[in-house]
Amino acid sequence: MFGCRPALLALVLFIACFAGRDAARAQVNDQGELSIELVDPKVLRICADPRNLPFSNDKGEGFENKIGELFAEKLQKKLDYMFFPQATGFVRVTLGSHRCDVIMGFPQGDDLAQATNPYYRTAYALVVKPGSGLEDVTLLEDERLKGKHIGIVAGTPPATNMAIAGLMGNAKPYPLMIDTRYDSSAEAMINDLNKGEIDAGVLWGPMAGFYAKKSNPPLHVTPLVKETTGPKLVYRIAMGVRNADQAWKRQLNRLIQENQPAINKILLDFGVPLLDESDRPIGPENANKSP
Repeated sequence: MFGCRPALLALVLFIACFAGRDAARAQVNDQGELSIELVDPKVLRICADPRNLPFSNDKGEGFENKIGELFAEKLQKKLDYMFFPQATGFVRVTLGSHRCDVIMGFPQGDDLAQATNPYYRTAYALVVKPGSGLEDVTLLEDERLKGKHIGIVAGTPPATNMAIAGLMGNAKPYPLMIDTRYDSSAEAMINDLNKGEIDAGVLWGPMAGFYAKKSNPPLHVTPLVKETTGPKLVYRIAMGVRNADQAWKRQLNRLIQENQPAINKILLDFGVPLLDESDRPIGPENANKSP
């Protein structure tokens, strides 16, 4: 954190120039710390991956793009992006370098940035073909999954649950660390499921819902909210801002609260399996609920 001594103020101004801010404004936050709240107060500048559907892309087709458009309209600001592949160094190169002001999808509990209030809650999900006999499976410990070829992204939390359930012997792993400009583990898994090369897949909920909805016929998605062994597979997703940007965080929190029904509608349109605090599904009929 920066204090208000002259040398540190000079350092802040140097960083501002280095990051290419045209109209940055320095503010003092509630703790008396010097905070550069926005790259440009007239622009909503979002840190995003250029090719990572259903979240974002450089064509504005992801649900994070759509929520960004909604917020830009409410704030009466121009919308702009700093695109960088969401891999190692993403937060440092984008938000941390003052090239943008908000990461639209940020898990609560991650200490790389400060999280806003959550704007959705979802879970890893089991994806199967309709008519497979696995549509009502709700636990990875279910005996009907024994001996099945199940796709799993290596290193994700449900891999632990699958190992405890004895499912890894026949599992097909997909890489976690990829360059999203060229590869998609989720899309590859869904393609294998549709071709019959695997019997089921376990994916992060937004990816599961998006690709299942795009399939013909649509695939069946079951959020894994009943797991009793291994890590819990339900997570709250917020937006990420710099640790010093308290006023900006409060403004985003107000936007989330005031626009939750519209946010939920965008997410549901993309097939995201939304959950309330009791792990019950949020659908069009109760889309005004908060996570």
